[in-house]
Amino acid sequence: MALNLIVDGYNLIRQSPYLQAIEARDLEAGREALLSSLAEYRQTRPQNKITVVFDGWEKGDWKEARDRRAGMSIIYSRRGEKADEVIKRLLEKERGRAVVVSSDRELQDFAARVGAAWISALQFEASHLRADAAGEPEPEEEPSPQRATKKGPAHRAPKRQRQRQQRLKKL
Repeated sequence: MALNLIVDGYNLIRQSPYLQAIEARDLEAGREALLSSLAEYRQTRPQNKITVVFDGWEKGDWKEARDRRAGMSIIYSRRGEKADEVIKRLLEKERGRAVVVSSDRELQDFAARVGAAWISALQFEASHLRADAAGEPEPEEEPSPQRATKKGPAHRAPKRQRQRQQRLKKL
């Protein structure tokens, strides 16, 4: 099953020290650096569909703008609409086939509610885009001390968490 990777563009740029430094000089250069990094990633995983969503709610066009580059879909939200709303719409449509890349907790919670997986922006960058520059991926969750002592079936992670981990392995 091919995954649809939905990237919160500005969230990833502003979470990444490398991309943030480029964006500080020029907004367009920051977007281009992100798109070129994702294009390189897409060459290693051509079966996965990539959709990058950028905010256009303050200075964007009155209509949602769409573009295609290097096999990726690029969406600029319309003026008055945040990228989060577009991402939520896409998540509802894709559900279990989607993986959202964002450090926005609201998007992560929404993805979990509709059955989609999520990965934080820093973790995605560290593990898939720039492993050498970003350092170690951030830990997902620390197991509680109580879980470490349990044995038997209760030791198994919840089904949703196991499904999420399976989808993230496909990245």
